[in-house]
Amino acid sequence: MTRLSAATLANVPAGVRLPDYDREQITPGIVHLGIGAFHRAHMAVYVDDLLKTHPDWAIVGASLRRPDTKEALEPQDGLYTVAVRDAEGTHPRVIGSILKVLDANTQREELLALMASPQIRIVSLTVTEKGYCHDPATGELDQRHPDVVHDLANPTAPKSAPGMLVEALARRHAAGITPFAVMSCDNLPSNGATVKRIVSKFAALRDPALGEWISTVAFPGTMVDRIVPSTTDADRETVAGLIGAEDAWPIVTEPFTQWVIEDHFPDGRPPFEKAGAQMVSDVEPFERMKLRMLNGSHSTMAYLGYLAGYEYISDVMGDADFVALIHGLMTEEAMPTLDMPRDELESYRDDLLQRFRNPALKHRTWQIAMDGSQKLPQRLLGTIRDRLAAGQPFERLGLGVAAWMRYVVGIDENGESIDVRDPLAMRMMAIAADNIDDAEELYIGLAALTEVFGTDLGDNQTFGETVATHLDSLFEIGVRETVAEVVAEND
Repeated sequence: MTRLSAATLANVPAGVRLPDYDREQITPGIVHLGIGAFHRAHMAVYVDDLLKTHPDWAIVGASLRRPDTKEALEPQDGLYTVAVRDAEGTHPRVIGSILKVLDANTQREELLALMASPQIRIVSLTVTEKGYCHDPATGELDQRHPDVVHDLANPTAPKSAPGMLVEALARRHAAGITPFAVMSCDNLPSNGATVKRIVSKFAALRDPALGEWISTVAFPGTMVDRIVPSTTDADRETVAGLIGAEDAWPIVTEPFTQWVIEDHFPDGRPPFEKAGAQMVSDVEPFERMKLRMLNGSHSTMAYLGYLAGYEYISDVMGDADFVALIHGLMTEEAMPTLDMPRDELESYRDDLLQRFRNPALKHRTWQIAMDGSQKLPQRLLGTIRDRLAAGQPFERLGLGVAAWMRYVVGIDENGESIDVRDPLAMRMMAIAADNIDDAEELYIGLAALTEVFGTDLGDNQTFGETVATHLDSLFEIGVRETVAEVVAEND
């Protein structure tokens, strides 16, 4: 079968949506760092919708760690398929908004030169929580992070996302070029303000005057939402059959997509609102709603569901006790901490439950469980802190934290090894190895990870009693019975 490319695009069957613009006439206005599956299912689709009338806003992507995206898309001239999947079937669309992908490890200077050029007016990022080289508990730059240490010693040859941003902005400053806007599309709390704080601190450590100038750069906040499972070989076969060509890395996703953007782009922006984005003055209420309701539920389902033997989120949603748990977590524990109209929150909750049930979306619990030490502070612990401050219970949220502690032990209920993917995996499993037979001691050891829990939660008696009790139950009677008990006790 022929490979998807500019040369074979004309052979794609009728009915498959193709770019409605001349790709020879579009030029880049955006550099995106961290060109993974989510960006290609989300922002790149919005931009694709706009290029017919705004051809100077195409994207050049950059892989910061691995060249696999570049290797997949380069033979395809940047083209790839987004396959929207629901109960009725799979609906393919070919996206052309990414002009090319650079490998930051081998094309660093080309990438920095492009970021420093006047035509680039936005640099966006999806580098995951750990890509910002920060302390998730405080939101501050981790000055001891190996990449930060390297980049401060080698500022013109950076490895990290903060180092890349600062070097490119420094070049623009030296040349008298207006700074680009830095737009994070990652699930960080107050992502715009957080990334501004991280990048400004890095710049100040490099050069105080540069840090002061960068503190004036625009860092618009965003809230992004679309479920994007890992692509499988079966997905590739399905897409090939639909488009009549081989696509090395298609994206499978759900019909739902949401993007809320703080409207702060001094050097201009595409009319994102024409593609369906919400341009607002304050993203925080939307972001907090998503982090606490969608992401908090997702993480809770991932750890409990994996331990219960469920491979996919839709499988978890086939269990009535798990559904009741997640409905209660959102309604009784997360929603009261959110400053949004009750009817909007209820509608969002119901949409989420429906999305989680989508049987065509094979979203693995193991995939969602990755990097939990980086995700828990935003997804569960912030809500717990608010509940504690209000003197309110958090049984379901506490069970989510306990499930994470049970998961990172690295051994499931059947005695099989768990492939724990996390920056702190070795430390956590070492703690677990010393306390595998004592849930209370295991809790104490893991709660002492201040980069996850800070000192306030780690030393909080109510938090400790709630989580440790659930953790003991998970070991003693297992996940399914524990979930059933929590649902019965809190119904």
